[in-house]
Amino acid sequence: MIGTLTVRTAAPADLAEVDALFARSYPALLKRDYPPSVLVTAVPRLARAQPGLLASGRYLVAVEGAVVGAGGWSRGSSGAAVMRHLVTDHRRVRQGVARALVGEVLVRAAAAGCRCIVCQSTLTAEPFYASMGFRTLGRASVPLAPGIDFPIVEMAREL
Repeated sequence: MIGTLTVRTAAPADLAEVDALFARSYPALLKRDYPPSVLVTAVPRLARAQPGLLASGRYLVAVEGAVVGAGGWSRGSSGAAVMRHLVTDHRRVRQGVARALVGEVLVRAAAAGCRCIVCQSTLTAEPFYASMGFRTLGRASVPLAPGIDFPIVEMAREL
């Protein structure tokens, strides 16, 4: 039975649970779109909660008994909001967890005066972000190590 999903501001005390969420979910979620040769380098770098972000007041967790999703935002240098480190438990995909998190991020960023939000999406999450009103700006890659790049999709939407 599924309980009530609650989205709340993350706290530094959530670090271990968010770390565990990244560690178990990113490999499962990304394996469809990225080869093992990329994931072996990418996952250890991506699957770590960022203490400063958790303490910022702009990072959220979705809780239903345990943390089943996380994500947040920061203010970019241009004044736009920047979507940050979104993850859903791989066993809870397509159950409204990410939609609830992103919806709350959009509300909070707009309330803070941001007029648009940008993100660097994984290839896996591009269709989800498109369903949330983001448009694709282009493709890019993040260098992880010599000869190993992590393909991403630059996306944005108005608030």
